[in-house]
Amino acid sequence: MSDLIADIETLVRCESPSSDHDAVARSAEVVAAVGRRLLGVEPERIVVDGVTHLRWRFGDGPPRVLLLGHHDTVWPHGSLETHPFSVRDGVLRGPGCFDMKAGVVMALHAAATVPDRDGLSLLITGDEEIGSPSSRALIEEEVRGCDAAFVLEASADGGALKCRRKGVSHYRIEVTGRAAHAGLEPEKGINAGIEIAHQILAATAIADPEAGTSVTPTVVSAGTTVNTVPAAASVAIDVRVGNEAEQLRVDRAMRELRPVLEDADVRVTGGINRPPLEESASAGLFALAQELAGELGLGELTSASVGGGAHADHEHVVVAELPRRTALLTALVENVLAKRDPSGTTNPAGESGTARR
Repeated sequence: MSDLIADIETLVRCESPSSDHDAVARSAEVVAAVGRRLLGVEPERIVVDGVTHLRWRFGDGPPRVLLLGHHDTVWPHGSLETHPFSVRDGVLRGPGCFDMKAGVVMALHAAATVPDRDGLSLLITGDEEIGSPSSRALIEEEVRGCDAAFVLEASADGGALKCRRKGVSHYRIEVTGRAAHAGLEPEKGINAGIEIAHQILAATAIADPEAGTSVTPTVVSAGTTVNTVPAAASVAIDVRVGNEAEQLRVDRAMRELRPVLEDADVRVTGGINRPPLEESASAGLFALAQELAGELGLGELTSASVGGGAHADHEHVVVAELPRRTALLTALVENVLAKRDPSGTTNPAGESGTARR
């Protein structure tokens, strides 16, 4: 337990905002040092578009089990001053602790405990929080042909394992208007700020809460000075959907957005980032996890929270769950490498799937 906490503290104390490649590189060296101590070997350092990723591969053949995580965070430099690392009353806090430096440490400790790592791969990326633009091909390459991939992202509500995941799309709406003096002749301008407001309302109307589809405006920008009609404006849109049909529907609707103000120009860029992970893809792994949890005396997988507050001020990890979940992860890796299926027999063909901690 103390080693887990100490290693999480080491990672959390190295700030790693995704946008700062130097910070991500420093964080990668911290992760590499922890992994080197636990696994006894150096990772491969893979730099793509300035972003540092780490990979450990064991055995001479292709990977059969992948442990996947990321060491970048959404937290900007200086966050440790306002959200210092701490462990009090069984709760660990600090920027990025839940999403997902605790998961990285759990993956490293689990891998270190597996007696036969032949066929195991660990991939720790440095750009997940911005959509994995430089690591997408690397992830796809590493997971291809694997019997299972375990993603060490934060748990679902109540500590539940994630056996499905919403699809993600990212869009940017850009408006071009016309500048004018805001006091002398505002009527001669085309107010991009007003147009972007129309577009925000139109985009959010595409959402379907009953279907689990969210369309959320995030970063908004407009104007240059207080006395000038804005000539340009933009908004970033985050979309989450439960199935492929919804993802395609939203994509079509976003691309059909049109300007409301006369002579304003609206441009929509971006698109589908990650398809949904259907529950059926990991049903076998979840059944195996339930069986192993019973064998380990861990009880129901949804019985206790392992943390919460990803990206928020209350981000935290429940300390007592760290060794329990790490033990479960270790057992899952061992059993999948041994090709055990949920019934407890060997499965020569293997079974592909993905599960999250």
